[in-house]
Amino acid sequence: MNISFTKKQEEYIAKQVASGEYQNNSEVIRDALRLHGIYREKVIQDLRKEIELGWDGPDSSMTMDQILASKKKS
Repeated sequence: MNISFTKKQEEYIAKQVASGEYQNNSEVIRDALRLHGIYREKVIQDLRKEIELGWDGPDSSMTMDQILASKKKS
């Protein structure tokens, strides 16, 4: 597998290895992917909770046109 990084990303990876927290570049990337997975799952869970709150909440007294008009003013 070949992966390309920007100069800034390469510098960040090198800095993490130089800090001594990681032994090599692969460890930095694996940790980043692990954290990304955790973050993504949290975002999805939070969105599902918000959708559920909206779905189970009270009905709006506004019509769809009123809701759209109010969003255009913002």
